[in-house]
Amino acid sequence: MRYIPHSKKDVQGMLQSVGIDSVDDLFNTIPKFLRLGRPLNLPEPLDEFGLQKLLQSIADSNKGATDPSGMFIGAGAHAHHIPSAVDQLLLRGEFFTAYTPYQAEVSQGTLQAIFEYQSMMAELLGVDVVNASMYDGASATAEAMLMALRIKRKKPGLLASRALHPEVRLVCETYLSEHEPAMEEIPFGNEGTTDLKILKERLDEKTAALVVQQPNALGCLEPLDEISSLVHDAQALLIVVVMEPISLGLLKAPGALGADIVTGEGMGLGSGLNFGGPGLGLFGTCKKNVWQMPGRLVGETQDKDGNRGFVLTMSSREQHIRRARATSNICTNEGLCVLAAAIHLSLLGKRGFTEIAETNAANAQQVKSWFSEAGVKALFDTPFFNEFCVQVEGDMDAKLKSLAKEGIIGGLPLRRFYPELDKGLLIYVNEMVSAHKAKRLVEVISS
Repeated sequence: MRYIPHSKKDVQGMLQSVGIDSVDDLFNTIPKFLRLGRPLNLPEPLDEFGLQKLLQSIADSNKGATDPSGMFIGAGAHAHHIPSAVDQLLLRGEFFTAYTPYQAEVSQGTLQAIFEYQSMMAELLGVDVVNASMYDGASATAEAMLMALRIKRKKPGLLASRALHPEVRLVCETYLSEHEPAMEEIPFGNEGTTDLKILKERLDEKTAALVVQQPNALGCLEPLDEISSLVHDAQALLIVVVMEPISLGLLKAPGALGADIVTGEGMGLGSGLNFGGPGLGLFGTCKKNVWQMPGRLVGETQDKDGNRGFVLTMSSREQHIRRARATSNICTNEGLCVLAAAIHLSLLGKRGFTEIAETNAANAQQVKSWFSEAGVKALFDTPFFNEFCVQVEGDMDAKLKSLAKEGIIGGLPLRRFYPELDKGLLIYVNEMVSAHKAKRLVEVISS
């Protein structure tokens, strides 16, 4: 938005149009004792360079860990390097609005960007179809559970692994608060993965779906092939949640391992953490279930002259069809986040995406080995991608505060979500961490 200051003549003209004499009259509804009554105490005007120095000096007074090379906390909010080209391309005039167009076919460029995103994400997740995105990974997962209930209409049972991200589970419980029976939790075993013995016991003819996360909330890799066999033997659906899409540069796609619905959080693709959002809800499924899928779907077609074009193939929102037939109340897709993810993926390409995944995995293995050499035990010996849990002896809070003073965020204490793992600390390692800060982390935690 351009800033064009108004002249005194412009201001007077606007005041006359609304029938008042002064700008102060606009605030007559505010009691006088609540108004300042004097000009703001502002410094003298500065030139651009002087203003930058002043703002930087104010910013420097903040104390915190802003250097990504010292951030070892992930747990669903995974930071990755975003190429500068992503933000630069997002600034192009064609993409000034992130909102979903109502007359969709008029916005061919927007539709093509969504179509390209859908195509790349479908390949990444290993599914037939991906929608035009949802609000975030948690709400996408809740929508997947509702979708499973629609598909398995006579089966009311829903199961969720305790190793599913706790906040995702809470969102699902909120969505399903009026559903009977309540969502049932499947515990994780000593290896940090879903307990298959208990899962087999809980799966029955009333089970509509099971939700698991890969890698799970403890960083462990779930045996999706075994889980898929158990779930499908019970004639239920398997929903797999991917909170770290970069992991798919190394891991086999959930769809290829039997997942019927794949959801996830795409914040790490093009968008970044941004103090908590916005998220990017990933949602994909197989072709036969597409009409039960929430959200929007862009398709490719040809016009009467044979030219390539794009159309809004499906929209399940209640504003486009009768409310009673709507599959979701999701009102729009995360347009700008989708575009950022598509740009990021296209810049990386298959080779670049795989290399980042390999770097994440290698860095995490290295840091875990340093913990082991320092005598810090791992909670689980299960294979992992770029997150793992260690057991912290002594005062964990004091150690984390000590690290914070050095600008290092030392991980996530698990007791907040898993009281049974009160000494557990979840460590996240990506492509941006420095060896120096990682060794300092190990030194403090092992002390």
